[in-house]
Amino acid sequence: MPDLLTDEYAAVARLVADQAGVWDVTGAIPVGVLRELGAAGVLCAQVPKEHGGLGVSSRDNGELTAYVGSLCSSLRSVMTSQGMAAWSVQRLGDRTQRAAFLPELTAGRLAAVAFSEPDAGSDLGEMETTIRVTGDSVVLEGRKSWITAAAYADLLVVFGRAGGDGAAVVVPADTPGVSIEKVPHPLGCRAAGHAHIRLDGVRVPVTNMLGGAGMPMAFLITSALVYGRMSVAWGCVGILRACLTAVSRHAGSRVQFGKPIGEHQLVARRIAELFVAEQTAANSCRNASQCWESGSPDQVVATVLAKHVSATQAAQGAASAVQILASAGASDGHVVARAYRDAKLMEIIEGSSEICQLILAQHVLANADCADLQEAP
Repeated sequence: MPDLLTDEYAAVARLVADQAGVWDVTGAIPVGVLRELGAAGVLCAQVPKEHGGLGVSSRDNGELTAYVGSLCSSLRSVMTSQGMAAWSVQRLGDRTQRAAFLPELTAGRLAAVAFSEPDAGSDLGEMETTIRVTGDSVVLEGRKSWITAAAYADLLVVFGRAGGDGAAVVVPADTPGVSIEKVPHPLGCRAAGHAHIRLDGVRVPVTNMLGGAGMPMAFLITSALVYGRMSVAWGCVGILRACLTAVSRHAGSRVQFGKPIGEHQLVARRIAELFVAEQTAANSCRNASQCWESGSPDQVVATVLAKHVSATQAAQGAASAVQILASAGASDGHVVARAYRDAKLMEIIEGSSEICQLILAQHVLANADCADLQEAP
């Protein structure tokens, strides 16, 4: 635990306490809890201090994210959403927009980032939401689906098409024409506020368009997704740590055939594999955070690698945890039951495992081409 975040860790522990299972079953986190954590700087800790944030490094923010994820993946999902919104404003907004919106996100207002659509999931380049500038206003039309934290959001960062290019607009959730419908029974992260959004003639000031119009869609998508992938990766480390804690307690106290089940070889093997999974995921995330902090050109691919490794390891590790705890962990809301469902979604969200594999393969092939050129006479 970094010394500079002692108060923030304490705030998370106090506010979450033993409520994560209840939130999972009821499908909601109290908004007051989210606002208090937001005002404490927990939900977007990398925002610079000049805008009310904590200004922490990628590594420290990652460890905080893992801690939140170990307690409640739904809360960590809201944290990812808030962080993505703030990161989008930081990366895409101008100085005036940063000064206007970032203090809101560090003072307790909540945000969601609207990317995916009914026909644009992995292929976000096929977004159909339109963003049209008319005088001193921007008009939005479209549909967004499965938007994390949208059910709680005060602000929506909406991505869409502005002519042949892309654009991102900050839209207050109570703007006329905005309709938000909560997803009723998601498989995992049940309390993360997933929702579908309708945008019917939504009009906001043109000053809410981040950085103006005409940015390449690929740049817009990559700018926001790279933060989301990093946050999900560290959150998966938290899932694995929660599973390790639950498994070690159970396997050390549950006696079958005259000895603790952890002493049975097949169970011990699963425990060892779970430990390896946590270490592998954590080291992958640490490497990615180091790339962020050093400004390495490998930052994007290291983040994709961390997300892919952490998500797949979390899904496999959570399955092992359920197998070890058996009926003791099979109750709705139990930490390993939540981990099992939540981790599966992590293999899909912010770039599915298949999309991550394609990106990694393209990276390898591109580097091979460069190597061939360097070796050519």
